[in-house]
Amino acid sequence: MGQKNREVQNKLMKGLLDLVILQFLNAQPMHGYQIISSIRKNFGVYFGPSTIYPLLNGLEKKGYIKSQWDLSNERPRKVYKLTNEGHNLLNFTENSLNHICRKISNIGIRENIVNGVSSILNRPICSTMKTEASK
Repeated sequence: MGQKNREVQNKLMKGLLDLVILQFLNAQPMHGYQIISSIRKNFGVYFGPSTIYPLLNGLEKKGYIKSQWDLSNERPRKVYKLTNEGHNLLNFTENSLNHICRKISNIGIRENIVNGVSSILNRPICSTMKTEASK
């Protein structure tokens, strides 16, 4: 991936980080280090504890996730789980992004920008958007 493409993807990633975390938690409950590792593994970007834990606390205060201590291992871990409100937010976000993509398509912005957002969220968005070949 070119440097400019990487910069665009990192910028999008930072802006959508809370939604990426919600998407990971939609798949399965996770503790903070798992979230940090998953972001790095899937996107090649490192966000440390000083970024992730305050974000998790904020998402919990808003009611999008809930946490519970897992004391079954030698080291206690706080495990985060998506709530119904968090699931509703993911659905709303997907609908909103599709709406934005339709608007972007109407003004002729290139599809690779939209594909970057789709890959960050690990969800297809803008399914109605025309490909460059079909224009």
